[in-house]
Amino acid sequence: MLLTVINIEINFLYVSSLKGRRKILNSIKDRLKNKNLSILDLSGEYAKEGALAIAYLSLTQNEKEKKKEKVLEILDSFYGEIEYEVFIY
Repeated sequence: MLLTVINIEINFLYVSSLKGRRKILNSIKDRLKNKNLSILDLSGEYAKEGALAIAYLSLTQNEKEKKKEKVLEILDSFYGEIEYEVFIY
């Protein structure tokens, strides 16, 4: 069994309040919640910065890569206007 942790650091260029950041992060979490992932909001106090940690278990390397690609595909297709960095452990 393989444990994968994806840490996503997001820069919100056009958000000026914590409420706006929370709205976007909750939208991302809602889109990912039916994918059998554990999602944690690691954001700090600054409105223009956010962070999500996503963890999941997979039985094979192939399954691990498919889930990772699905997460990145969702980020790119629905949230292409935000800048983010992905760290995979």
